[in-house]
Amino acid sequence: MKMQINLWIAVAFLAAGALGGCGNYADRMISANVDNGTFGNATMNNTMIMNGDKQYVYDLSNRFSAEVISTVNFAFNSAELDGAARGVLREQANWIRQFPEIRFRVYGHTDLVGSKSYNKHLGLRRAKAVVAYLVSQGVEKSRLEALASFGETQPLIVTQGKERRNRRTVTEVSGFVEGHPNLLDGKYAEVIYREYARSGEPLSGLSGIKG
Repeated sequence: MKMQINLWIAVAFLAAGALGGCGNYADRMISANVDNGTFGNATMNNTMIMNGDKQYVYDLSNRFSAEVISTVNFAFNSAELDGAARGVLREQANWIRQFPEIRFRVYGHTDLVGSKSYNKHLGLRRAKAVVAYLVSQGVEKSRLEALASFGETQPLIVTQGKERRNRRTVTEVSGFVEGHPNLLDGKYAEVIYREYARSGEPLSGLSGIKG
């Protein structure tokens, strides 16, 4: 009988310890998820949506990619702009100059030939070459950013060989110029739907845009 009582005491003790351990473990799991460095992202994203900023940037990005070619390509292992690339960039510059309130980023890409570190550096050189040319066409450098390169990590065509379509830069709308006078009254929609004229004629791609 005494042995049986001792056995029950031992079982009760182990059960209590297990429950206490579970409680401590749960506490640790909860506290570990309190802040992992991205705690404010959801709030920030919601604020952008409520302010309309995120949608405006999205709409501008769509308009830019619909009205001009956003990509230029490069020769193998080169960051030099050929004639075709310069022609595309002149069109980009013409568009960008019409919207002084907008900022842009230029992303550089490579094909899969070569090391990752070399390709990342090459992609960045390509992005900087594009920024320099846009500046030469009258675009303010402060509105252009060439700090990001995806290197070989985002190929259009998945192949280990040389592929010109992967050797590219992509120009994208990144946001608005902070404090620009055209935006002080919250006139984002006016910026997005502003008539864009080339030689006095609107682009054919604007037929569905009201403004």
